[in-house]
Amino acid sequence: MLASFYKKGIIEAGCDEAGRGCLAGPVFAAAVILPQDFYHPLLNDSKQLSESQREILRPIIEQSAISFAVAAIDNNEIDRINILKASIKGMHEAVAQLAIKPELLMIDGNRFIPYLGIPHQCFVKGDSKFASIAAASILAKTYRDEFMLAVHEQFPMYNWCQNKGYPTLQHKLAIAQYGLCKLHRQTFNSVL
Repeated sequence: MLASFYKKGIIEAGCDEAGRGCLAGPVFAAAVILPQDFYHPLLNDSKQLSESQREILRPIIEQSAISFAVAAIDNNEIDRINILKASIKGMHEAVAQLAIKPELLMIDGNRFIPYLGIPHQCFVKGDSKFASIAAASILAKTYRDEFMLAVHEQFPMYNWCQNKGYPTLQHKLAIAQYGLCKLHRQTFNSVL
């Protein structure tokens, strides 16, 4: 069962990203402040849920959250600054959009750059430990999937409606056949 909070009585924002390992598209990051008594039986790390479960949870999270925000860092910026820095930049941008300033940032993973004097704590596999990080993982994933489904219409040959930009064999074969498009990450696709 996911923990509802790390420190009782303070405003905590869970932060996570989606799309770090993709060959195409932005990395999306989310920040979510949940009530400390929030509970939903389905809530878990987005990777442990089906697409339909994530779609059920997204509006529940959005309606229940004290505040939430989602940010995207595009493929050109990823190529310019690298994927780790882009993921952290996305989390910073999401935190900046929150309606309430958190007193603690709970980060999924083991690396983070401090944000504007707000203390942070990193948690490896945090999205399977804390409700707010799991909620952030679901928002980041569903917003990113929605983006990739929309751009699939422009670039159907890469089958992003199925692979969402991840390095599946089919996606790699399409790149070999059609080359890279403007949404591909050049630094991720230098060797095929």
